[in-house]
Amino acid sequence: MYQQMIFVNLPVNDLDASKKFFTELGYTINPQFSDENAASVVISDTIVAMLLTKPFYATFTTKEIADATTTSEVLVCLSAESREKVDELVDGAIAAGGKATGRTQDHGFMYGRAFDDLDGHTWEIMWMDPAAVQS
Repeated sequence: MYQQMIFVNLPVNDLDASKKFFTELGYTINPQFSDENAASVVISDTIVAMLLTKPFYATFTTKEIADATTTSEVLVCLSAESREKVDELVDGAIAAGGKATGRTQDHGFMYGRAFDDLDGHTWEIMWMDPAAVQS
């Protein structure tokens, strides 16, 4: 069965710093799709974050590139396998130079936290009890 993939393209100020940030979170860089203009961050088998230098990103759009530190255009939300994994990933992001953002959401059956990466892009990490999803 075909599994659809998502490629999230994000403009970054410092490609090397952004690569270091995401590898410190445990993700890998796919060298086949990375060069001095872009880094392919493998999040899962079906999710890839493409970190693009701003000049390279500009070749894909005629729109102004948003400054994610002052403007919000998208919230990237990733699932986690447990509450502990939510905390582990967000705490790791903060330790790697990211910034905690928003408030912790704890609804018992659902738990989430968020961080901004080095360029201000917001990443939400969410766990939901599988039993709650089935009911």
